Amino acid sequence: MRLVGADMGGDAGGLRLSRLPMEPCRRPLRAGQADLSSRDTCMIERHLLKLRARDSLSAEEERAIRSAIGEVRDHQAGRTIIRANVELSESTLLLDGLLSRYKDLRNGQRQVTELHVPGDFADLHSFTLKRLDHDIMTLTPCRVATMSHENLKRITEEHPHLTRVYWFGTNLDAAIHREWEVSLGRRTAIARMANLFSELHVRLGIVGLTEGNSYRLDLTQLELSECLGLTSVHVNRVLRDLREQGAVEFRSGRVMIHDLPLLHRIAEFDPGYLYLEQRSR
Repeated sequence: MRLVGADMGGDAGGLRLSRLPMEPCRRPLRAGQADLSSRDTCMIERHLLKLRARDSLSAEEERAIRSAIGEVRDHQAGRTIIRANVELSESTLLLDGLLSRYKDLRNGQRQVTELHVPGDFADLHSFTLKRLDHDIMTLTPCRVATMSHENLKRITEEHPHLTRVYWFGTNLDAAIHREWEVSLGRRTAIARMANLFSELHVRLGIVGLTEGNSYRLDLTQLELSECLGLTSVHVNRVLRDLREQGAVEFRSGRVMIHDLPLLHRIAEFDPGYLYLEQRSR
């Protein structure tokens, strides 16, 4: 069994992870599909890195994924790109930027239920659900690729292993949701923040978007508060406490982890829910 992900710089509760190398970009091979730029094909590599981190893909399976990619779209920050209860015929793959799943209450309060990083499908579950019970919004400028449900159906019919790989992906989303639920229900404010920073360090590391123990996170304190179920004032206080303890600093849209083992202790972070082992699905 091989473990992959970000270079944790410590033992993470006995678990040490190493970053996968970014492989050279390759052109899509299927005639008639969307004309993807070299930049887009490089971004699709992030999705393949995420899949390879948990299982092996054959060259044929990778070609099937690339050939199923449709239109590439750019969205400005702060746009709801998928609305609840709207019939969907395609799923959205995030190539660049940050997306959030969220729900609003009548009083205007918002709860973000998951963040999506490059390489993630934001709504793969819409393939079977056909609509979402929540909205999906861009938190930063985003580039996304679409995959029609017709193409996903073809994958399930022609590539049973890929079907299981993508089924695993929706199960992984559910595992992340459960961890966030524990944070919202039981963790202290400082532990919630520490767990979020620890989780994103791993998830961004898998797709090559960390620099050691540092990574971009272009979120405002208000957006962090909506992820963590805190007020903006409380978020400010928690960030100050983490900085004063020497664990992590969040400044100018960048997370700089100064003491990773300490951050994990504050969070009681166990990366097991991210299922980082590579094994046959």
